[in-house]
Amino acid sequence: MNIIMPTPPRENLVASEGPPTREEAEAAIRTLLRWAGDNPEREGLRDTPARVARAYKEFFVGYATDPVAVLERTFEETDGYDEIVLLRDIRLESTCEHHMAPIIGRVHVAYLPHRRVVGISKLARVVDAYAKRLQIQEKLTAQIANTIQDVLEPRGVAVVIEAAHQCMTTRGVHKPGVTMVTSRMLGAFRDDPTTRRELLAMIGNRGSTILCE
Repeated sequence: MNIIMPTPPRENLVASEGPPTREEAEAAIRTLLRWAGDNPEREGLRDTPARVARAYKEFFVGYATDPVAVLERTFEETDGYDEIVLLRDIRLESTCEHHMAPIIGRVHVAYLPHRRVVGISKLARVVDAYAKRLQIQEKLTAQIANTIQDVLEPRGVAVVIEAAHQCMTTRGVHKPGVTMVTSRMLGAFRDDPTTRRELLAMIGNRGSTILCE
């Protein structure tokens, strides 16, 4: 599958500059290799700039995805179903915008339908659309929940993210095994403690400390 490298939004580009070329990106990677103390011309590193550039296309493909468009096709034939829809343990792969280190974890996404539902794969695609960008976990959590709320207009939306940040586990304070939990509750999940408890039971009470505050 060919992945097209997205054009960054204009507000993210330096004034009067367009996106860099592939050659410019590879040259920058060679500079970083030299800065790290190695020789980018040695055999093992000779193809590394091209490999890293290709990898970046995958890591940041979310910039080319419109999360709103992902959710636009919905279904109204639900026979009146209005209980919780939960997609649990969605694999999360993102990148910290402060140190460009991996963020790895899982996402739980739930909503209470109001007249219509969306294909469950679309919920996972919305997660990826935002995760495959430079991120902080707090913003990522809010973006996923807010988009689902704005497009589907359900009676409630809940997003819980549990993730390990390699900017903390492999550098800095070096604290492996630490998991960060964030949540965004909207509508009934925010206003109705019973509905929130039901959700917690469905996801196994993970993240319950934050959600029950």
